Amino acid sequence: MRVADALRRKGSSVVTISRDRSVRELLALLAEHGIGAVVVSYDGVTVDGIVSERDVVRRLNSDGDGILDGTVGEIMTADVHTCGPEATLDELMPVMTEHRVRHVPVLVDSRLTGIVSIGDVVKHRIAEVQDERDQLTAYITGGRAS
Repeated sequence: MRVADALRRKGSSVVTISRDRSVRELLALLAEHGIGAVVVSYDGVTVDGIVSERDVVRRLNSDGDGILDGTVGEIMTADVHTCGPEATLDELMPVMTEHRVRHVPVLVDSRLTGIVSIGDVVKHRIAEVQDERDQLTAYITGGRAS
């Protein structure tokens, strides 16, 4: 399955935040939308970075709760792994695993058009495994439903 197909199913809406907003505002945004990461963007279409729950937790652990009044720019990840809509979810699996990232922004001509999460990749893989199981069951039983 291509990233474009996944975005058609889940939608292409992406929550963004500017780097000068506070970490407290970031936390409110994560909670409001029930998401684990937000793309950092000054205009909603460029990717300046990404900030996740993990970033907040790690900085809380190392620097204490003073970071909550600091800016998103102080804790964000600036080196963002991205992909295009033509990439496959199977291609993203090793990238996400190797780089330990859970969210990959999708870009078209350097413009933000969506985001793929590890949950999207897992849903795709589960569907593949279920399809394989159903095909094997049909083959073994001669096509009879159980």
